[in-house]
Amino acid sequence: MKKTPFTVALMISTYKWPEALQLVLKSVLHQSRRPDEIIIAEDGDDTRTAWCIEDFKKIHGIPVKHVYHEDRGFRKSLILNKAIKEIESDYIIEIDGDIVMHREFIADHVSAAREGYFVQGSRTMLTEWKSKRLLKTKNIDALHPLMRGLYSRFNAVRAPLFSSFFKVDPCSSHNVKGCNLAFWKADYVKVNGYYSGFEGWGWEDYEFGERLINVGVKKKRLKMAAIGYHIFHPLSSRANFVPNELIYRETVRYKYSYRPNGYMEA
Repeated sequence: MKKTPFTVALMISTYKWPEALQLVLKSVLHQSRRPDEIIIAEDGDDTRTAWCIEDFKKIHGIPVKHVYHEDRGFRKSLILNKAIKEIESDYIIEIDGDIVMHREFIADHVSAAREGYFVQGSRTMLTEWKSKRLLKTKNIDALHPLMRGLYSRFNAVRAPLFSSFFKVDPCSSHNVKGCNLAFWKADYVKVNGYYSGFEGWGWEDYEFGERLINVGVKKKRLKMAAIGYHIFHPLSSRANFVPNELIYRETVRYKYSYRPNGYMEA
């Protein structure tokens, strides 16, 4: 494995779905460049998740930390802030616990890492029937861009030499997705991490990205590289979608680069 001048942590957020987490962890073992540490941020306290993590620890030598808290509804921002306090690495790659990583996923993110940038990777969506089959067979080697059961086939094509041809506005927080995101821990601390005041699903990743941009950290979008296969699941409740959007719009309007009730307060 090629050494880098910085250390890399893989942070996985999860909630009551150990069957999907097991596949995500399996994809860690298939990486051409493994992370220096793994932190699993569980937005709850499910014994099945703990068992899944303990089983994984038995088959590899990567340091793993499991950070969790009481299950009191959707509090993803808070558990991410708590988890990042446990991270010792310089660079953090964040994924959700339903993202099965391409073999070159971490290597692609490491290659794209630059000071002054955060990086959005590519996500391809598995259909419901394909996801059910994958969860049953656990055969992640069968995932490829030509297979049946993909919603966004183009996003499954890996051709990193062509990645630079795809340009996005580096100062726009639109479409920032925490399910496949990478950033420097120092930048995360500078903006006080995720805002823990969000209640329920939605907008926490956009708002975090906006504060990074407002402090001078630009967005880089990776297409045809850093590919994650998203396992299908029913949509989370959108009950707090509008109130959460208003928080994001406030950050955009007033160009906030820092919010209290974040990393430092977790």
